[in-house]
Amino acid sequence: MTAASSHAIAIEDELARLPPEEQGPARAFLAAYPPGLGAPVAVVIPAYNEAPTVSAVVTDVPAELAGLATEVIVMVDGATDATATEAAAAGALVCDIPVNRGQGLVFMLGYWLARVRGAQVIATIDADGQYVPAELERLVEPISAGRADFVNGSRRIGSEMTTDPVRHAGVIFFGAVVSLLLGQRITDPACGIRAFRANVTEAVTLEQTQYQTSELLIATAMMGFRVIEVPTTMHDRPVGATGTKKGPNLLYGLRFARAVLGTWRRERKAARTRLRSENTQYS
Repeated sequence: MTAASSHAIAIEDELARLPPEEQGPARAFLAAYPPGLGAPVAVVIPAYNEAPTVSAVVTDVPAELAGLATEVIVMVDGATDATATEAAAAGALVCDIPVNRGQGLVFMLGYWLARVRGAQVIATIDADGQYVPAELERLVEPISAGRADFVNGSRRIGSEMTTDPVRHAGVIFFGAVVSLLLGQRITDPACGIRAFRANVTEAVTLEQTQYQTSELLIATAMMGFRVIEVPTTMHDRPVGATGTKKGPNLLYGLRFARAVLGTWRRERKAARTRLRSENTQYS
Protein backbone atom coordinates (compact mmCIF):
# COMPACT_ATOMS: atom_id res chain seq x y z
CA MET A 1 0.00 0.00 0.00
CA THR A 2 1.40 3.41 -0.95
CA ALA A 3 1.65 6.37 1.41
CA ALA A 4 -0.99 8.18 -0.67
CA SER A 5 -3.38 5.23 -0.33
CA SER A 6 -2.85 5.06 3.41
CA HIS A 7 -3.51 8.79 3.73
CA ALA A 8 -6.70 8.51 1.69
CA ILE A 9 -7.92 5.64 3.87
CA ALA A 10 -7.16 7.64 7.04
CA ILE A 11 -9.17 10.59 5.70
CA GLU A 12 -12.06 8.29 4.79
CA ASP A 13 -12.00 6.84 8.31
CA GLU A 14 -12.13 10.36 9.78
CA LEU A 15 -15.02 11.29 7.48
CA ALA A 16 -16.94 8.22 8.60
CA ARG A 17 -16.56 9.30 12.24
CA LEU A 18 -18.02 12.76 11.64
CA PRO A 19 -21.61 13.42 12.74
CA PRO A 20 -24.10 12.61 9.94
CA GLU A 21 -24.92 16.31 9.47
CA GLU A 22 -21.28 17.03 8.65
CA GLN A 23 -20.28 14.06 6.51
CA GLY A 24 -21.90 15.22 3.27
CA PRO A 25 -20.63 18.81 3.45
CA ALA A 26 -17.12 17.65 4.40
CA ARG A 27 -17.00 15.17 1.51
CA ALA A 28 -18.22 17.83 -0.91
CA PHE A 29 -15.62 20.27 0.40
CA LEU A 30 -12.73 17.84 -0.05
CA ALA A 31 -13.98 16.87 -3.51
CA ALA A 32 -13.88 20.52 -4.52
CA TYR A 33 -10.70 21.38 -2.60
CA PRO A 34 -8.54 18.23 -2.46
CA PRO A 35 -6.48 17.17 0.57
CA GLY A 36 -2.84 18.18 0.71
CA LEU A 37 -3.12 21.02 -1.78
CA GLY A 38 -3.88 23.89 0.57
CA ALA A 39 -1.90 26.96 1.55
CA PRO A 40 0.41 26.95 4.60
CA VAL A 41 -1.97 29.34 6.41
CA ALA A 42 -5.71 28.69 6.56
CA VAL A 43 -8.04 31.41 7.86
CA VAL A 44 -11.16 29.65 9.16
CA ILE A 45 -14.27 31.83 9.36
CA PRO A 46 -17.52 30.55 10.91
CA ALA A 47 -20.57 32.21 9.39
CA TYR A 48 -24.26 32.04 10.25
CA ASN A 49 -26.43 34.41 8.22
CA GLU A 50 -23.62 36.88 7.53
CA ALA A 51 -24.39 37.62 3.86
CA PRO A 52 -24.10 41.43 4.25
CA THR A 53 -20.51 41.30 5.61
CA VAL A 54 -18.77 38.02 4.80
CA SER A 55 -17.67 39.07 1.32
CA ALA A 56 -15.78 42.12 2.58
CA VAL A 57 -14.10 40.10 5.34
CA VAL A 58 -12.94 37.41 2.91
CA THR A 59 -11.73 39.97 0.38
CA ASP A 60 -9.72 41.85 3.00
CA VAL A 61 -7.78 38.79 4.22
CA PRO A 62 -4.23 39.23 2.84
CA ALA A 63 -3.04 36.75 0.21
CA GLU A 64 0.07 36.21 2.34
CA LEU A 65 0.58 36.32 6.09
CA ALA A 66 4.11 36.44 7.49
CA GLY A 67 5.38 35.56 4.01
CA LEU A 68 3.19 32.43 3.80
CA ALA A 69 0.45 31.87 1.22
CA THR A 70 -3.02 32.05 2.72
CA GLU A 71 -6.40 30.55 1.92
CA VAL A 72 -9.77 31.34 3.47
CA ILE A 73 -12.16 28.59 4.56
CA VAL A 74 -15.68 29.77 5.37
CA MET A 75 -17.73 27.36 7.46
CA VAL A 76 -21.37 28.17 6.74
CA ASP A 77 -23.35 27.04 9.77
CA GLY A 78 -26.89 26.38 8.57
CA ALA A 79 -27.35 29.84 7.07
CA THR A 80 -30.71 30.67 5.52
CA ASP A 81 -29.42 33.63 3.53
CA ALA A 82 -26.79 34.03 0.78
CA THR A 83 -23.76 33.65 3.07
CA ALA A 84 -22.34 30.69 1.10
CA THR A 85 -22.83 32.39 -2.26
CA GLU A 86 -21.28 35.66 -1.09
CA ALA A 87 -18.29 33.90 0.48
CA ALA A 88 -17.60 31.80 -2.61
CA ALA A 89 -17.90 34.82 -4.90
CA ALA A 90 -15.29 36.60 -2.76
CA GLY A 91 -12.84 33.73 -3.27
CA ALA A 92 -13.32 31.64 -0.14
CA LEU A 93 -13.31 27.87 0.03
CA VAL A 94 -16.80 27.16 1.35
CA CYS A 95 -18.07 24.28 3.45
CA ASP A 96 -21.84 24.68 3.51
CA ILE A 97 -23.49 22.79 6.37
CA PRO A 98 -27.29 22.80 5.88
CA VAL A 99 -28.20 22.68 9.59
CA ASN A 100 -27.10 25.02 12.37
CA ARG A 101 -24.50 23.16 14.43
CA GLY A 102 -23.09 25.91 16.64
CA GLN A 103 -19.88 27.86 16.28
CA GLY A 104 -17.78 25.47 18.34
CA LEU A 105 -18.73 22.44 16.26
CA VAL A 106 -18.17 24.11 12.89
CA PHE A 107 -14.82 25.37 14.15
CA MET A 108 -13.81 21.78 14.98
CA LEU A 109 -14.74 20.68 11.48
CA GLY A 110 -13.02 23.70 9.96
CA TYR A 111 -9.81 22.97 11.85
CA TRP A 112 -9.85 19.38 10.60
CA LEU A 113 -10.46 20.43 7.00
CA ALA A 114 -7.61 22.95 7.24
CA ARG A 115 -5.25 20.25 8.57
CA VAL A 116 -6.31 17.81 5.85
CA ARG A 117 -5.63 20.51 3.27
CA GLY A 118 -2.11 20.80 4.71
CA ALA A 119 -2.25 24.00 6.78
CA GLN A 120 0.68 24.61 9.10
CA VAL A 121 -0.97 27.59 10.80
CA ILE A 122 -4.67 28.22 11.35
CA ALA A 123 -6.11 31.66 12.03
CA THR A 124 -9.68 32.63 12.82
CA ILE A 125 -11.71 35.79 12.39
CA ASP A 126 -15.42 36.51 12.62
CA ALA A 127 -17.55 37.06 9.52
CA ASP A 128 -19.39 40.10 10.88
CA GLY A 129 -16.77 42.74 10.11
CA GLN A 130 -15.92 43.67 13.69
CA TYR A 131 -12.25 42.67 13.38
CA VAL A 132 -9.61 43.92 10.93
CA PRO A 133 -8.34 41.17 8.57
CA ALA A 134 -5.07 43.02 7.92
CA GLU A 135 -4.21 42.52 11.60
CA LEU A 136 -3.96 38.76 11.04
CA GLU A 137 -0.35 39.44 10.05
CA ARG A 138 0.59 40.36 13.62
CA LEU A 139 -0.96 37.12 14.89
CA VAL A 140 0.66 34.76 12.39
CA GLU A 141 4.13 36.33 12.46
CA PRO A 142 5.12 35.20 16.02
CA ILE A 143 4.16 31.63 15.10
CA SER A 144 6.07 31.73 11.83
CA ALA A 145 9.07 33.15 13.67
CA GLY A 146 8.97 30.38 16.29
CA ARG A 147 8.13 32.61 19.26
CA ALA A 148 4.66 31.26 20.01
CA ASP A 149 2.28 28.37 19.41
CA PHE A 150 -0.92 30.32 20.01
CA VAL A 151 -1.41 34.05 19.51
CA ASN A 152 -4.54 35.63 20.96
CA GLY A 153 -5.79 38.99 19.75
CA SER A 154 -6.77 41.50 22.42
CA ARG A 155 -8.96 44.57 22.17
CA ARG A 156 -7.89 45.42 25.72
CA ILE A 157 -4.27 46.06 24.78
CA GLY A 158 -5.31 47.24 21.32
CA SER A 159 -8.39 49.29 20.43
CA GLU A 160 -11.99 48.65 21.44
CA MET A 161 -14.30 50.81 19.36
CA THR A 162 -17.54 49.28 20.60
CA THR A 163 -20.43 50.86 22.46
CA ASP A 164 -21.66 48.09 24.78
CA PRO A 165 -20.47 48.91 28.33
CA VAL A 166 -21.72 45.58 29.71
CA ARG A 167 -19.69 43.57 27.21
CA HIS A 168 -16.69 45.80 27.92
CA ALA A 169 -16.98 45.08 31.65
CA GLY A 170 -17.41 41.38 30.90
CA VAL A 171 -14.17 41.27 28.93
CA ILE A 172 -12.30 42.83 31.87
CA PHE A 173 -13.92 40.45 34.38
CA PHE A 174 -13.32 37.26 32.41
CA GLY A 175 -9.80 38.37 31.55
CA ALA A 176 -9.08 38.58 35.28
CA VAL A 177 -10.70 35.18 35.95
CA VAL A 178 -8.81 33.39 33.17
CA SER A 179 -5.54 35.06 34.19
CA LEU A 180 -6.02 33.81 37.74
CA LEU A 181 -6.84 30.28 36.60
CA LEU A 182 -3.89 30.04 34.21
CA GLY A 183 -1.32 31.99 36.20
CA GLN A 184 -0.68 34.01 33.05
CA ARG A 185 -2.01 37.42 32.07
CA ILE A 186 -4.81 37.06 29.53
CA THR A 187 -6.72 40.24 28.79
CA ASP A 188 -9.26 39.11 26.18
CA PRO A 189 -10.32 35.45 26.43
CA ALA A 190 -13.34 36.02 24.17
CA CYS A 191 -11.48 37.54 21.23
CA GLY A 192 -12.51 36.15 17.85
CA ILE A 193 -9.25 36.89 16.00
CA ARG A 194 -6.38 34.54 16.81
CA ALA A 195 -3.83 32.19 15.23
CA PHE A 196 -2.18 28.94 16.26
CA ARG A 197 -0.14 26.05 14.98
CA ALA A 198 -2.42 23.60 13.20
CA ASN A 199 -1.26 20.72 15.41
CA VAL A 200 -2.57 22.54 18.49
CA THR A 201 -6.14 21.82 17.37
CA GLU A 202 -5.28 18.13 17.11
CA ALA A 203 -3.54 17.95 20.49
CA VAL A 204 -6.15 19.63 22.70
CA THR A 205 -9.59 18.39 23.70
CA LEU A 206 -12.43 20.40 22.16
CA GLU A 207 -15.99 19.76 23.33
CA GLN A 208 -17.80 23.11 23.45
CA THR A 209 -20.58 23.40 20.91
CA GLN A 210 -20.64 27.19 21.05
CA TYR A 211 -18.13 28.91 23.37
CA GLN A 212 -14.94 27.45 22.00
CA THR A 213 -12.81 30.60 22.07
CA SER A 214 -12.20 30.22 25.80
CA GLU A 215 -11.97 26.42 25.64
CA LEU A 216 -9.24 26.44 23.00
CA LEU A 217 -7.28 29.19 24.75
CA ILE A 218 -7.41 27.59 28.21
CA ALA A 219 -6.74 24.04 27.00
CA THR A 220 -3.80 25.20 24.88
CA ALA A 221 -2.19 27.08 27.76
CA MET A 222 -2.74 24.27 30.26
CA MET A 223 -1.13 21.73 27.91
CA GLY A 224 2.06 23.77 27.95
CA PHE A 225 1.90 25.45 24.56
CA ARG A 226 3.35 28.95 24.34
CA VAL A 227 0.50 31.49 24.42
CA ILE A 228 0.93 35.22 23.87
CA GLU A 229 -1.38 38.17 23.18
CA VAL A 230 -1.01 40.94 20.62
CA PRO A 231 -3.04 44.15 20.27
CA THR A 232 -5.96 44.05 17.84
CA THR A 233 -8.92 46.25 16.99
CA MET A 234 -12.61 45.57 17.52
CA HIS A 235 -15.39 47.71 16.04
CA ASP A 236 -19.14 47.70 16.46
CA ARG A 237 -20.92 45.67 13.80
CA PRO A 238 -20.97 47.70 10.58
CA VAL A 239 -24.14 49.27 9.23
CA GLY A 240 -26.19 46.62 7.46
CA ALA A 241 -24.68 43.69 9.37
CA THR A 242 -26.99 41.09 10.88
CA GLY A 243 -27.61 41.24 14.63
CA THR A 244 -25.47 39.52 17.25
CA LYS A 245 -26.03 35.78 17.68
CA LYS A 246 -24.76 35.72 21.28
CA GLY A 247 -28.05 36.51 22.98
CA PRO A 248 -28.68 38.73 26.04
CA ASN A 249 -25.59 39.81 27.95
CA LEU A 250 -26.48 38.00 31.19
CA LEU A 251 -27.19 34.69 29.47
CA TYR A 252 -24.04 35.00 27.38
CA GLY A 253 -21.98 35.73 30.49
CA LEU A 254 -23.35 32.73 32.38
CA ARG A 255 -22.69 30.38 29.47
CA PHE A 256 -19.22 31.80 28.94
CA ALA A 257 -18.43 31.34 32.63
CA ARG A 258 -19.58 27.74 32.48
CA ALA A 259 -17.30 27.10 29.48
CA VAL A 260 -14.32 28.73 31.22
CA LEU A 261 -14.68 26.88 34.51
CA GLY A 262 -15.63 23.59 32.88
CA THR A 263 -12.58 23.64 30.63
CA TRP A 264 -10.27 24.56 33.50
CA ARG A 265 -11.57 21.74 35.70
CA ARG A 266 -11.31 19.24 32.84
CA GLU A 267 -7.75 20.23 31.96
CA ARG A 268 -6.63 20.28 35.61
CA LYS A 269 -7.97 16.74 36.04
CA ALA A 270 -6.26 15.62 32.83
CA ALA A 271 -2.95 17.14 33.96
CA ARG A 272 -3.15 15.30 37.30
CA THR A 273 -3.89 12.06 35.47
CA ARG A 274 -0.87 12.55 33.21
CA LEU A 275 1.33 13.30 36.23
CA ARG A 276 0.19 10.15 38.06
CA SER A 277 0.86 8.09 34.95
CA GLU A 278 4.37 9.52 34.62
CA ASN A 279 5.12 8.93 38.30
CA THR A 280 3.95 5.33 37.98
CA GLN A 281 6.02 4.81 34.85
CA TYR A 282 9.25 6.02 36.46
CA SER A 283 8.73 4.64 39.98
